[in-house]
Amino acid sequence: MMSELKSIIDKSSNIVFFGGAGVSTESGIPDFRSESGLYKAQQEYGKSPEQIISHSSFMVDPDLFFRYYKGNMIYENAKPNNAHKALAKLENDGKIKAVVTQNIDGLHQRAGSKTVYELHGSVLRNFCLKCGAKYDLGYIMDPENCIDKNNVRTAIPRCEKCGGMVRPDVVLYEETLDDKTVTDAVQAISEADTLIVGGTSLVVYPAAGFLNYFRGENLILINKSETGFDSRANLVIHEPIGEVFSEFL
Repeated sequence: MMSELKSIIDKSSNIVFFGGAGVSTESGIPDFRSESGLYKAQQEYGKSPEQIISHSSFMVDPDLFFRYYKGNMIYENAKPNNAHKALAKLENDGKIKAVVTQNIDGLHQRAGSKTVYELHGSVLRNFCLKCGAKYDLGYIMDPENCIDKNNVRTAIPRCEKCGGMVRPDVVLYEETLDDKTVTDAVQAISEADTLIVGGTSLVVYPAAGFLNYFRGENLILINKSETGFDSRANLVIHEPIGEVFSEFL
């Protein structure tokens, strides 16, 4: 299988990589739905993650939102793994033209990838809802920036310019994907001669539907478990994605 993968990559000139949570699990970031993932945290909060990290919850109870968000979705010490590094190398070699990711951790960019379409946004970007001021992750994680107008410390980051609430630039449940990001990702996929899909079970829509825009020659699926798209692929590899891509470093 590895020889076939290498052969396809060698012959391709416009590869797009489409990735999900499994790309980052080897960096210590849990899969949202795995047994050891974020669903276990609902026992502590009494609500499902979908409820807590929804637009409604953010607006109604932002303190709960941020307590869960900071405790379960931020991994400041996570580092790019072999998959991230190999994808960046393949881009530098002129093979990969774009990475389309469902992840919000920013590890593709940290590894060196330059053309990355983040369908669900990024924890690294944050902005004030009132004045639009932009902040990095360190700012919202600093307790000193989470003091309200009554001088009470909460989990909610406040803008240092206007005192407005700062929110992460991520797509919450009940929110739609960014139009430009979707358009750019679809265009990249539709123009690719090879689409490599990795670390995703392809059950979450609308992201999984992006595969329907692929018109190229080679569809490659790399995931530890089977997906509903396996029968459509030229090559299916049921191995950890970091192990597979370590062959390209």
